[in-house]
Amino acid sequence: MKTILVTGSNGLLGQKITEKIRAEKCANLIATSKGADRFPFKDGYVYAEMDILNPAQVRSVIEQFKPDAIIHTAAMTNVDTCHVEREAGYQLNVVATQTLVSLCEEFNIQFIHLSTDFVFDGADGPYSEEAKPNPVSYYGETKMQAEELVKKSNAGWAILRTILVYGIVSDMSRSNIVLWAKGALEKGNPLNIVNDQYRMPTLAEDLADACLLAVGKEAQGIFHVSGKDMMSVVELVYKVADFYKLDKSLIKEVSAATLNQDAKRPLKTGFILDKAMTELNYHPHSFEEGLEMMDRQMKNN
Repeated sequence: MKTILVTGSNGLLGQKITEKIRAEKCANLIATSKGADRFPFKDGYVYAEMDILNPAQVRSVIEQFKPDAIIHTAAMTNVDTCHVEREAGYQLNVVATQTLVSLCEEFNIQFIHLSTDFVFDGADGPYSEEAKPNPVSYYGETKMQAEELVKKSNAGWAILRTILVYGIVSDMSRSNIVLWAKGALEKGNPLNIVNDQYRMPTLAEDLADACLLAVGKEAQGIFHVSGKDMMSVVELVYKVADFYKLDKSLIKEVSAATLNQDAKRPLKTGFILDKAMTELNYHPHSFEEGLEMMDRQMKNN
């Protein structure tokens, strides 16, 4: 059985990978994050505190556990925070990736790197893996720079780009667009939602599957991994309102230009999923199936 080390294990994707490995007993998992372990169960894996900005600590953890593969989920993903706190974004998204890539080369570790649709400008979506990145935000820029470091590496590597990940963890500590929209509509808050940005939202469980498939198949290269349904952001919020029978009259459609967000977003991304489906055997849920899965998990909490 392979030993897999996951960075950012307290995040939504990190926790879903932990859940899957615990349930299927398909690998020895070393879960790592900064600070205390947030996963609700403490059996079936090992937790090691690891700050990816501390190269000595990263080296020490890798030397101790000798993983066969690293799944690198940790990043600064808030687009506006990254725009404002550029140095912190650069350190987390680029420098930390370089630290990990170098150690993967040194110890012959397979490296699975999580990236984003925001490496594209949104002028020509949906995108294949061959499309040329052209980020419109500093966040997208840092993720593109990290990809370049991974591509140059002599380690075995795969880059998994994804889009707008949603899902739920047991302590509800990780918000995302679905939970945010549901929470705001339940409180009766009016929402201004963009109707001219298009995405293919990704269920966190599906993305966790893809990560483990990439490890299992020792995948090489870039893979586009997202949900299969393309929708505008406002359509997504309408679907959440419909699912939970919430008041759709609270939703006001606006154009992205009126929002005055610090960082620019691509208008239409989306992915062509053929490569991931063929080479990784990746089969995502529909958005409605994803909402049903989340709903069941919330009721079980």
